[in-house]
Amino acid sequence: MKGEPLPIVIQGGMGFAISTWKLARTVSLNGGLGTLSGVALDKVLALQLQEGDKEGDLRRAASHFPFPHVADMVFKEFFIEEGNPRGKKPRGIPVFTVSPPPLLIALSILGNFIYVWLAKEGHEFPISINYLEKIQMPHIYSIVGAMLAGVDYITVGAGIPRQIPKVINAILEGKKVEYKIAIEGIKKDDYVTMSFDPVAFLGGKLPCMKKPRFLPIVASNTLAELLSVRIPKDDLFGFVIEKPTAGGHNAPPRGKPIFSESGEPIYGTRDIVDYKEIQRLGFPFWIGGSTASPESLLSAMEAGAEGIQVGTAFALCEESGLDPALKRIVKAMAYRGELVVRTDPLASPTGYPFKVAQIPGTLSDKSVYENRKRSCALCVLRTLYRRKDGSIGYRCPSEPVESYVRKGGRKEDTVGRQCVCSGLMDAAGFGHSPAIITIGDDVNRLMPILMRHPYDTYAVRNVFEYHGL
Repeated sequence: MKGEPLPIVIQGGMGFAISTWKLARTVSLNGGLGTLSGVALDKVLALQLQEGDKEGDLRRAASHFPFPHVADMVFKEFFIEEGNPRGKKPRGIPVFTVSPPPLLIALSILGNFIYVWLAKEGHEFPISINYLEKIQMPHIYSIVGAMLAGVDYITVGAGIPRQIPKVINAILEGKKVEYKIAIEGIKKDDYVTMSFDPVAFLGGKLPCMKKPRFLPIVASNTLAELLSVRIPKDDLFGFVIEKPTAGGHNAPPRGKPIFSESGEPIYGTRDIVDYKEIQRLGFPFWIGGSTASPESLLSAMEAGAEGIQVGTAFALCEESGLDPALKRIVKAMAYRGELVVRTDPLASPTGYPFKVAQIPGTLSDKSVYENRKRSCALCVLRTLYRRKDGSIGYRCPSEPVESYVRKGGRKEDTVGRQCVCSGLMDAAGFGHSPAIITIGDDVNRLMPILMRHPYDTYAVRNVFEYHGL
């Protein structure tokens, strides 16, 4: 990788199976850095295996996994060759705790391997995978799988991911991997350490692997400076600087929170990144958030960036994993300039502001939200807390209110919370709960340029053509 040209366009790692291996592969083949969403790939793999793997992609990738007995364990449990009958409830998938069962560890490693391997199949262009620091428990297993498949870049946002480089280095050295998992509560810096020995679990020495480039996603000079000091220079490749106009989770405004009449957080001068200061840190960087235009690309480069991170334009193209019916609705509304994107400070259980497209029939619809059944079915965004006896428990403010309060949570923290995990899964065509769609602020401006009329589709290549690349 040393000496290779840096990408001008980095594709965002979006949602639950929105940034699929097919999208990432196509972006890389067109000259960008294709990015896989690394969120809950254990669940994505288990669900797709139950659909029958009709194209044979999953089986083809799994045949290259260097520890066949681990792949066999997963396929034996979840693969249904004829496909799960329509309407039949899928087989249960284990959920993460600090002591996950072997089947879940295998699912996580194999899922990350399979989708990275498919994204890289048949070409030499780089591929990235994106994780959320708010979802810490799978990290030590997910990164093993991605590195076994030869992932080139790892991007991590939604938190302060300073432990990731140590994980990468431990895997390269074949050592035990550790990760400190934050515990909610009164006590400051309370955590529990998860540890994993990949050699012992996989039953053999790890093959020679390359070191992926680490690109944390940050929203402020302060965090970029902190990471540049805390992480050794050889372990930090650069930054993606994400503005609050980007889709998905946004960093909260700095300072005392101020809200608009509609309840959205207001960002001020303290939230503006000084790109000259970023340049002085001496690392390459890319700018994300309302950047999908030739003018934004030029502006980013004039600010010293290598290029831009683009999410929304790729989320709505043919190759993305967004459900086709929802994609048509979003594009038609955006084309007409009717799509409202709200920065919701309450929707996500993470506590981070979350961009939500206001689409009838989805969780953004007040009547749908009020009539839904509260649940935490996937448990992806659960956090840890200490019970009275000191043991570890798990809770989510999106679960039933009585359950959350019984676990020591505050009732006021449940107000407005949405099951983002299930909603995003449904947006990708899995499950049957109301969808939630996250998109960037500039979607209305973008759509008329990329589409000739409201129901046209466009492809990855059109996004690059639009940018003159």
